[in-house]
Amino acid sequence: MCGAICYRVDDDPFDADYCHCRMCQQQTGAPVSAWMDFKIEQVHWLKGKVKEFASSDTVRRGFCAQCGSTLTFRDTGYADYLTLSITSLDNPTLVVPNTISIPPACLTGTVLMIACPGM
Repeated sequence: MCGAICYRVDDDPFDADYCHCRMCQQQTGAPVSAWMDFKIEQVHWLKGKVKEFASSDTVRRGFCAQCGSTLTFRDTGYADYLTLSITSLDNPTLVVPNTISIPPACLTGTVLMIACPGM
């Protein structure tokens, strides 16, 4: 958001999804987050450094230390992969999530509305 961190990706993500888990809700402050998955060698940091918070024993959640924007999700058990926030793209409409992750615990009292192209 502030421009302190910039990156480039070499290719399209191999997967993209919406997540409704409680940890993603706490990280983003929203009921849903949008993520895209890359092989680590596809992501090149051009400016700045992502600050990470250990949200569990194996998960690191990355953000901009200057403005707090959500940037990454990294599972240390899968060192070859990096998940980036779709909304961190200059044009987030270029990536359309193809799966939705809704843990059962998140459904209680939740109204889910999904916007579909052409609606």
